[in-house]
Amino acid sequence: MSAAQPPILHLIAGCNGAGKTTFAREFLPREARCLNFLNADLIAQGISPLNNEAGAIRAARLLLAEVRALVRRKETFALESTLSGRTYLRRLREAKRQGYRIHLHYLWLPTVALAIARVRERVKKGGHNVPVADIRRRFHRSQRHFIEDYAPLVDFWAVWDNRGHPPVPLVNSETCPLSELPAMLGLI
Repeated sequence: MSAAQPPILHLIAGCNGAGKTTFAREFLPREARCLNFLNADLIAQGISPLNNEAGAIRAARLLLAEVRALVRRKETFALESTLSGRTYLRRLREAKRQGYRIHLHYLWLPTVALAIARVRERVKKGGHNVPVADIRRRFHRSQRHFIEDYAPLVDFWAVWDNRGHPPVPLVNSETCPLSELPAMLGLI
């Protein structure tokens, strides 16, 4: 990457069932020109295709090692996260210190019931399951962490309405002050 074009770390985020992986597979190569996509669920599936949970810890370690390697090489790449925790904040800050621009694409669903239904549909098609209790616990936490922790840190954020296909851009950091986002998404 040249000094004129800093590397970009794309963070594809949203609750369980929001359609992050599908979005990433379509958006990253076409719109973001990014082919390095790191996804712990896909890594776990590769480690243990019949029991993703068995490969989850190893997948997380492999993912973090690859993040460190990509940042060292200053390559553009993408990560996927529910943002239900603050795990990636330190990594994002480090990437920024290394000259990265951070773009966050948050896939929004209006209700936890829709998230649960979409995970169930994914399982019917052979995808990985997430326990309903985890989906419920993570749903509002994901939105809160996006607004309070992650969006203020990144260089650009966008919210996509992903109730249907294709996702519809709702708002982004160039069109909406972050302070207005909770009301716009019906969170207050």
